[in-house]
Amino acid sequence: MTGDTLGIGELARRTGVPVRTIRFYCDEGVLEPVRSAGGHRRFDSAAIDRLTLVRRLRGLGLGLRPITDVLAGRSSLDDAVAAERKALERELATLNWRRSVLRAVSEAAPADRAARLELMSAVQDGYSAHETLVRLWRPMTTGPIPPETARMFLEVSVPEPPSQPTTTQVVAYAELVLLAADPRLARDLKASTLAGHERVADLGALHAEVGEACVAAVVRLSAGERPAPGPELDRFVAAHAAALGATDSLPFRRALNHRTAPDRDPRLRRYWHLTGEVTGEPAPMGLAHTWLLDALDTSVA
Repeated sequence: MTGDTLGIGELARRTGVPVRTIRFYCDEGVLEPVRSAGGHRRFDSAAIDRLTLVRRLRGLGLGLRPITDVLAGRSSLDDAVAAERKALERELATLNWRRSVLRAVSEAAPADRAARLELMSAVQDGYSAHETLVRLWRPMTTGPIPPETARMFLEVSVPEPPSQPTTTQVVAYAELVLLAADPRLARDLKASTLAGHERVADLGALHAEVGEACVAAVVRLSAGERPAPGPELDRFVAAHAAALGATDSLPFRRALNHRTAPDRDPRLRRYWHLTGEVTGEPAPMGLAHTWLLDALDTSVA
């Protein structure tokens, strides 16, 4: 030591960190030594605690950037640990997803294996697959819709990839991705869902009332009842009528039935069935919405 400073060898001895690692930390800006008259690195006593903290955080798997942020006070230790946990959980979920994808290919019958391989190649990563579904539905949240309503709409329409998916779930998710990537489906959805939005004074209220009608329809759908007029449909139609400043009437129902016809498309029916396979819900909200549309079609037939 010279005065109140430490040489690099003494710092290494006191902290158990190799000299070459200390040099690396100095080059990366993690440690800030001063130079002696002879040009040697010198460290104050605070470098011991600083380097000890760096060694412990590295032992937890944290990278140099988050460690530097903690040392500089740009983030707290709790925030850095939480971020590392989140990154690790995502990595584990990705590995679980890939394992299920590989299992889905290996478990396919020999005659179906080529087709299964082509299907599963679209969903190697559950997170990017999820983003494909979000891109399909996000345009439907345009307009003056409250952020909370938009978030709930996307949660209902876009199932989260399971953290430990079964073979059935990854195959269903892959089919969802293929459906969502169809530009014709996106075009038809916009033509139906966004039609007349500019005439709706309160989109949040419309979504809320339609959601309540769907919740009521789930009961009848779960009971195996065929789509038919009833209080659930009346509430659904009343919500649309109120949003447009109209009244529930046969002409209005016919117009609403015509406008929402794309939502009864077989591709969307398949989408909601697959959503149920992914989430495990016997009656997803999307199927309840389709049930109401079928009831509406019956009511004007």
